Amino acid sequence: MKNLLHVLDALKSILFIVIMFATSRSNGQQIKPSNSGYAPVNGIKVYYEVYGEGKPLILLHGAFMTIDGNWAELIPELSKNRKVIAIELQGHGHTPFSDRKLSYATLAHDVEGVMDYLKIDSADVAGYSMGGSVAYKFAIQAPKRLKKLVIISSTYKSSGWLPEITNAFKSWKPELFMNTLMKAAYDAIAPDKTKWSKFIGQMIAFAREPFDFGDVNISKISAPALIIAGDNDGLDKFELAKTYKLLGGGVSADLAPMPKSQLAIVPSQGHVSLMMQTTTLLTYLSNFLK
Repeated sequence: MKNLLHVLDALKSILFIVIMFATSRSNGQQIKPSNSGYAPVNGIKVYYEVYGEGKPLILLHGAFMTIDGNWAELIPELSKNRKVIAIELQGHGHTPFSDRKLSYATLAHDVEGVMDYLKIDSADVAGYSMGGSVAYKFAIQAPKRLKKLVIISSTYKSSGWLPEITNAFKSWKPELFMNTLMKAAYDAIAPDKTKWSKFIGQMIAFAREPFDFGDVNISKISAPALIIAGDNDGLDKFELAKTYKLLGGGVSADLAPMPKSQLAIVPSQGHVSLMMQTTTLLTYLSNFLK
């Protein structure tokens, strides 16, 4: 019975990912980037797209996702008054697979490398899910290059997720990813689609590896932060409240100044559905990033 439950958990987790990727595809307005290409950073080539003009805003996607899959609904509006730089992380989308070990520290350094390549001194950074964890790490590693931080349904430590989520990560098997919409999307744009199995193996190992960037390091982030979460998105809300406190929030604004960081809990939303709430997300982002 216990083995059966493990199998069911695994099936649920992969279904979760496939739905995330498939349903997040844009059905809305399509715009073309003003600039796109590859930045040679840290031994790999990282794909990026640039939209609009104005103060730079960097977007970091979730695990197994792409620029289009994660951000296509938001980019048209965000780029009306911002220079939006969307990045595809190692092995994702147009960015080639690399045998280089995946780590949040390395991925955050890649973001810095793209900024260097595009001659961007500092920027606002927004990340969703895995991209949010990369954004946290970027804030710690490159504080002088960060203006504002936006974290969407993400955490800086494994224990920030509910136990059932971390258990689901541990249950992933390579065969569960075969013959999925995710693989079809990978085949459509990956520079070398023969790397699929290696990519999945690398991501499974990465997802299973515990991480914790440290409460002390989070408390040292001086940039204003906006945390957006769904009320049922898999994040441990007790840990989320602690995170907000570390970022200067959770005060009584009637007795003390309003903190520069913000926390938004969107009702009746899970991890996947939250990213589909385009109007709600744009409202929070526009107010915070102005």
